[in-house]
Amino acid sequence: MYFTDRGIEELADRRGEEEVTFEWLADRLREFVDLNPEFEIPVERLATWLARLDEEDSSYQDEGLE
Repeated sequence: MYFTDRGIEELADRRGEEEVTFEWLADRLREFVDLNPEFEIPVERLATWLARLDEEDSSYQDEGLE
């Protein structure tokens, strides 16, 4: 188990039954980066990965986001 899995599991346990919009998620990510600017690049990579999940011809690694 990765260290980050604990936070992901806590998120699923505490809020897993809620439904949210991507607009809500985007607002929370912006808020997080405003409070923690040192995480701007990882949050940008996560957001880009989520945005491109359904694109078959777009490769996460091809964009230099590995």
